[in-house]
Amino acid sequence: MYTIKEVADKMDVSEHTLRFWAKSGFFPFIKRDKNNIRLFSEEDLGWVRIVKCLRSVGTDNKSIKRYIDLCIVGDSTIPERYNIIRKTKEKALSQLGELKVQLELLDYKENYYLNLIANNLEDGWNPMNSMQPVEEVV
Repeated sequence: MYTIKEVADKMDVSEHTLRFWAKSGFFPFIKRDKNNIRLFSEEDLGWVRIVKCLRSVGTDNKSIKRYIDLCIVGDSTIPERYNIIRKTKEKALSQLGELKVQLELLDYKENYYLNLIANNLEDGWNPMNSMQPVEEVV
């Protein structure tokens, strides 16, 4: 069994986030000890893993809760769970495409700056380099 701090460290999620997710009903089977401290089992870590995955691509809490509730109902809900995962994957692929475009720009700028550094050049694209100096008023 793991404490919330141990789960946070192990899963790279803040304790605050885990508490919020727990209050949202995302971990239906976590236990509490005699001091009312949440204890996570290995199985609970599986719930944390899927919730983290779904949240990382922006799935709303209502959809996550629906997915979890469907899991609890059982295999009769596999088609609906499949649709939730498929839609989430489509969203992730779209985000990946956007990130690839951003990475291309960052690669270009990285090489641009390396060239400036290597050749001791001024940045011709920086608007500050083309501004007229401001005269001091005396």
